[in-house]
Amino acid sequence: MLKKIGLAVAVILIVAFCVFPFYWLVNLSLKTGPELSSSAMFPANPSLANYGAIFVNPDFLYGLRNSTIVAATTTVLALAIGAPCAYALARLRMSGKGLILAGILSVTTFPAIAVASPLFLLWSNIGLYNTLIGLILPYLVFTLPLATFIMVTFFREIPKELEEAAEIDGLSKFRSFLRVVLPLSTPGIVTAGLLTFIFAWNEFLLAITLTSSASARTVPAAIAYFTGSVQYEQPLGTIAAASVVISIPLIILVIIFQRRIVGGLVAGGVKG
Repeated sequence: MLKKIGLAVAVILIVAFCVFPFYWLVNLSLKTGPELSSSAMFPANPSLANYGAIFVNPDFLYGLRNSTIVAATTTVLALAIGAPCAYALARLRMSGKGLILAGILSVTTFPAIAVASPLFLLWSNIGLYNTLIGLILPYLVFTLPLATFIMVTFFREIPKELEEAAEIDGLSKFRSFLRVVLPLSTPGIVTAGLLTFIFAWNEFLLAITLTSSASARTVPAAIAYFTGSVQYEQPLGTIAAASVVISIPLIILVIIFQRRIVGGLVAGGVKG
């Protein structure tokens, strides 16, 4: 009994610890004026004025549009390119596959700050600076290796006998990949896609370095340029409101696909 109570208390504390920052963000977004500098756990006069302010701000709306385009395009390309590559690494017999996978995964650990300045100069010279494609390409470089690695792990768990049976029925290797392997690997694909989308949606450093106008800035970079209603005022309320708004799509996606995400993350961890 005591163990169950202790476990319940531990779970409640962990959940509270994880949820509190988001609650404080919501709390701050509902405050205006002098209340913004208070540490009250609940706003005395909650207001949606900050939310109204961001939705009449054209820079924020441009940022939402750009983030949607960049994140969705990066995700689609990462999955479309990564799936065949992952399948080849999972199924083809080749020497050094471990080194290849290690090399692919090592790209994800490369710090973005190391390439920000060179990319700025290169993009400025070839005309990709301050464009959406100028963000999609480096995002794809950072997300494609992780997406490929996740799908390799999952493709390995699919029995080869299923593909062989499909080929006996007359399907080519490519058709069996499309009709058998991909449907069975949905959890891994969803996991890879969601992690890719989250990276592209939240990324700030390259977004702020490789853009200079609202027409190309993604929403994290757009928020960084928020200004107060008067000079020297810190726009804490509108920044908090904007942060809540851009977090909602990610929360919804995680809630919808949580079971598939868990299945994709633990694929290869155990064998049935």
